[in-house]
Amino acid sequence: MTIRVLIVDDSALVREVLTQMLSKAEDIEVIGAAFDPIFAMQQMKKCWPDVIILDIEMPRMDGLTFLKKIMAEHPTPVIICSSLTEEGAMITLEAMSAGAISIVTKPSVGIKSFLQQSANDFIQEIRGAVGAKLRNLLPGAAPLPVTPRHNADEVLSPPAERISFRTTEKIVALGTSTGGTQALEYLLSRLPATCPGIAIVQHMPARFTASFAERLNGLSQLEVKEAETGDRLLPGVAIIAPGGKHLLIQRSGTQYLAEVKEGPPVSRHCPSVDVLFRSVAVSAGRNALGVIMTGMGDDGARGMRELHDTGARTIAQDEASCVVFGMPKEAIAHGGVDEVMSLTHITQTLSRPDLRGV
Repeated sequence: MTIRVLIVDDSALVREVLTQMLSKAEDIEVIGAAFDPIFAMQQMKKCWPDVIILDIEMPRMDGLTFLKKIMAEHPTPVIICSSLTEEGAMITLEAMSAGAISIVTKPSVGIKSFLQQSANDFIQEIRGAVGAKLRNLLPGAAPLPVTPRHNADEVLSPPAERISFRTTEKIVALGTSTGGTQALEYLLSRLPATCPGIAIVQHMPARFTASFAERLNGLSQLEVKEAETGDRLLPGVAIIAPGGKHLLIQRSGTQYLAEVKEGPPVSRHCPSVDVLFRSVAVSAGRNALGVIMTGMGDDGARGMRELHDTGARTIAQDEASCVVFGMPKEAIAHGGVDEVMSLTHITQTLSRPDLRGV
């Protein structure tokens, strides 16, 4: 299957470099490169793309308005190619809420070399996006070489099995990726302030997670914040791993505390779900609930098995409610999942202070 891609960006350099870069993948065909959404819509009348790469800030019609129009008239996977500015982060998060699949950031300088170095990331995002279930966002070729793969051993040691703990306080460790921004918005906006503390890894670039946490905090009864070292994981609190850093949960007496630390990508990601899950397996064991939700790849699969083996209850989001059933599928295949649930059922389960099923 050939994936038809349309690039919409007002930068001639970005259009040129992306076109050259993507054309090297045998399964991708760039059917057009438009300098603004008005021209893009004219091109789309001739041939509709399978995936759109979209800039946000453009003349005549901004990317957000264009995205909303596309999702209302002909839902199509859209990858946002956004600047790293604070303003750009806020607009991009609004775009994710409106139905975009994922974010690829671009710097204000050195953009050509950045795009060339990010070729594999773009191609993998496109391949994953084409199979996404867009209805859950809205209420063939061989892989290219990838970066060296690390596991959670790079950050902390494996847990001992079936550890006993002095505290009975429950905590939740949650990992997600593609489609996760919308899933987390659904979940956290419906949880009561009495729910157990939640530590979250959402694959997202640096500088975006603080704005994302701020957005969720305004929608939720919980206190939602970007994690900082020393944060206590309490009932009614949700902490989100900062982009570009790992989030670990450590136990100090009867308290659970966040540790944010630098480290190499684990399972190709930083922050990594595997790192969070392993830390919770070590610090909380059977007092934890592990949840893995929509996303591409296999980050979290090994960490969930470690959670499971220390006595924690583990849940994977079901295929029907996922945007991309990648991470949950891999976690199930690794034998670390106790239950498979819809996003609605996960929300109901986390709403209970004792985390028992409903």
